[in-house]
Amino acid sequence: MKAVLPSRARSLPALLLAALAMALVPLFVFAPGASAVTSASTIGQALRKSPVYVDPAASGQLDRADADALAKKIKDAGKPVFVVVLPADYPTQSVLRDVRAATGITGLYGIRVGDRFAAGADPSVISATARQNLVSSVQGEGARAQLTDFTDRALDTVRGHAPSTWGSSSDSGGGVSTTALIVAGAVVVAGGAGVYTLSRRNRRRREAEQQAALERLRVVVDEDITAFGEELDRLDFQPGEPGADDAMRTDYENALNAYDDAKRRMGEARKPEDVRGVTEALQDGRYSLAVLAARREKRPLPDRRPPCFFDPRHGPSVTDAAWTPAGGSTREVPVCAADATRLADGREPATREVETEYGRRPYWDAGPAYGPWAGGYFGGGLLPGLLAGTLLGGMMATPSYAADFGGGYGDFGDQSGFQGGDMSGTDFDPGGFSDGFGGGDFGGGGDFGGGGDFGGGGF
Repeated sequence: MKAVLPSRARSLPALLLAALAMALVPLFVFAPGASAVTSASTIGQALRKSPVYVDPAASGQLDRADADALAKKIKDAGKPVFVVVLPADYPTQSVLRDVRAATGITGLYGIRVGDRFAAGADPSVISATARQNLVSSVQGEGARAQLTDFTDRALDTVRGHAPSTWGSSSDSGGGVSTTALIVAGAVVVAGGAGVYTLSRRNRRRREAEQQAALERLRVVVDEDITAFGEELDRLDFQPGEPGADDAMRTDYENALNAYDDAKRRMGEARKPEDVRGVTEALQDGRYSLAVLAARREKRPLPDRRPPCFFDPRHGPSVTDAAWTPAGGSTREVPVCAADATRLADGREPATREVETEYGRRPYWDAGPAYGPWAGGYFGGGLLPGLLAGTLLGGMMATPSYAADFGGGYGDFGDQSGFQGGDMSGTDFDPGGFSDGFGGGDFGGGGDFGGGGDFGGGGF
């Protein structure tokens, strides 16, 4: 007579199998079923489980074995790189941004639609220039070669870590016992605890490095604030004096407000990138004083220019002059009148020096801590060209600069605080995902032009 198991006992194997099915996710995802257009939400859910997604309607571009190998390579490297393959008729308007929003993970996203290819990325993972160059380097290749080359080059470039939602890169082919599932669960719990501990340790290390960098900056910024305060004290202007008008009084008030703002911002600074706002305020204040002086002397009002490159305490620059750093190439830098005269006479400019472990050095040869300080004075895309070939410029261009200090120095990196592989949800800069496929709100940018034409290389 056949024994009849209680319903609760019969359900145990089914529950175990269901748990196993949830745990053992394939390395890449071929979506089951095929709708006319796979939604960004479906793609995003798939990418949370695996770095490679191939739409059913595009399976002829990349077969299962190649997609599996590509996904394993990305997982083994532990980098936040995502690859999506979609059919040629898939609508490309905002697809990069929509997939990034649906996935919610900070990373680099490469999407092939038919024979077209584009990529979007968070600035903390890869710079816009590097992304554009990467995309340009694989344009025109067949699907397998293109996606493989893109992945290989991306893994050598991107910053960050694999998202925790991917799990293991290995796949299990045999049956799994209840004991194995329990052991696996225990390992997952232990591993999660280990990851949490390591994450906390890394976070504490970054915070300690940020604080050390902030303290180095504090000395220099306090000198700048003091110097500006002394300028205000020396200013021979009274708002009620004869000849003073409302415009002069406004300039004077703006300068005073900038001084107060700089002191407040420095008092509230908690990380190095906060210093950028301090030096921006000081630059605003010095410009207000320059305008006030022009009004009082009946001169044309000065153009808004960056401060003197050699020492921002000299005030707004009046011209550009050729300068060649040691071991670097010649470039035009903004200079004050006094430094312009020194350079014209063949003399050294009056350079701002700061303390380093090797003694006093020009700020551009003093290390990465001075990036946010310089960024506040020379923002708007000016800084990279000014610092090219210097120690500070070289450090700011490296991946470790943004990763170790959190980014946001000058015109480099991302100020959001999310690193590659972090779950940011929809909190990301859409600018890194808005120049890929032609049409809609996607422009050129070195990836795609309209109608499937390929753009330039971005070098």
